[in-house]
Amino acid sequence: MFSNLGDMGKMLEGMQENAAKLQEELASKTFSVKSGGGLIELTLNGNGEVIDLSIDDELLEDKEALQILLIGAINDANKMVQQNQQSSAMSMLGGLK
Repeated sequence: MFSNLGDMGKMLEGMQENAAKLQEELASKTFSVKSGGGLIELTLNGNGEVIDLSIDDELLEDKEALQILLIGAINDANKMVQQNQQSSAMSMLGGLK
């Protein structure tokens, strides 16, 4: 009965290593989105952190349009990151739910 504890410990250790590798992989990926026909370009890493933002000068005079396009770009980029995190986690688990 207690010999299974050693196997369980090894399994948990392997899962922790896989989770750490997954986290490193996610951090190294980048996701870029464009909004407003390229007037805004936003880049996030796989952890969902903004690493670059480019705003066309013509938007600086239209605050409302800038806000709308930024919100759209942020939401689109976050969806991409979340989908990638989910698919990466599922592949790590071997497709088990």
